[in-house]
Amino acid sequence: MKALITGITGFAGSHLAEYLLAEHPEVELFGIYRWRSRTENIDHLAGKIRMIETDLRDYSSVQRVLGEVRPDVIFHLAAQSYVPSSWSAPTETLSTNITGQTHLFEAIRALGLDPVVQIACSSEEYGLVLPDEVPIRETNPLRPLSPYAVSKVGQDLLGYQYFQSYGLRAIRTRGFNHTGPRRGQVFVTSNFAHQIASIEAGLQEPVIRVGNLEAVRDFTDVRDMVRAYWLAVVHGKPGEVYNIASGTGITIQELLDRLLALSTADVKIEIDPDRLRPSDVEILIGDASKFRADTGWQPEIPFEQTLRDILDYWREQLARRSP
Repeated sequence: MKALITGITGFAGSHLAEYLLAEHPEVELFGIYRWRSRTENIDHLAGKIRMIETDLRDYSSVQRVLGEVRPDVIFHLAAQSYVPSSWSAPTETLSTNITGQTHLFEAIRALGLDPVVQIACSSEEYGLVLPDEVPIRETNPLRPLSPYAVSKVGQDLLGYQYFQSYGLRAIRTRGFNHTGPRRGQVFVTSNFAHQIASIEAGLQEPVIRVGNLEAVRDFTDVRDMVRAYWLAVVHGKPGEVYNIASGTGITIQELLDRLLALSTADVKIEIDPDRLRPSDVEILIGDASKFRADTGWQPEIPFEQTLRDILDYWREQLARRSP
């Protein structure tokens, strides 16, 4: 089996590559990257993955790589995935996420390929969730509250449309918040952990800067999430959409408190107006019963371990950078 990962140099892509290499050595693994992509997340996997330079926004580039690899499975993870950036660059977010996926689908059709395509959609698509709609099922209305969320709705529905129109074997996974080591510093769990590690190392004043602490999120360890991606392509049903979630929500305040409990640092908390969004999703707790029924997936890594691993990751990163 040949598997192609778009976005392999990113957070989830690198963990998926690690998982496949460790647990499914029978899979021949390919990854695409842009010439300016940072590769530190996968440098330790050098020689185990065939990497091909490609830009999803360039159709001819996409067709060339698919014609060369002819994958049996595509994990489509590449995206502009940071919600705040979508406010400042909405056009780029929509173009990267929707046009890039359209190029992927059209190249599959042009080449006569028949891969299973897992599309990494997002719980952000649900957006404005009403109190009586929690936990959220796949049938819940989509009320996106950011350009990023709109772009993910576009990807999601394109997957449905191409399945219905052309029989493309798309499986849409609406992942709720996932986190773990190597998560980008701009994302909340990683950002808090980085700030705490920086304070411990004497690199930052003992002040944690935060945004909205009242929002409720459903967190899954990224290593459980990428295992779910694999189970989706093996046991999921083409054309279907699946929530992937723990089913448990915590406030961002509780998240911060749990991280601080893993440190001896004495800190103050300050609201940073720049971290507040024009509109925020107040609550996201997912119902993954449909996915569990079709694949048998269950999250296995306790959230406390996830938080400890993130904090230790940033401690190690800062120690390496110290003179």
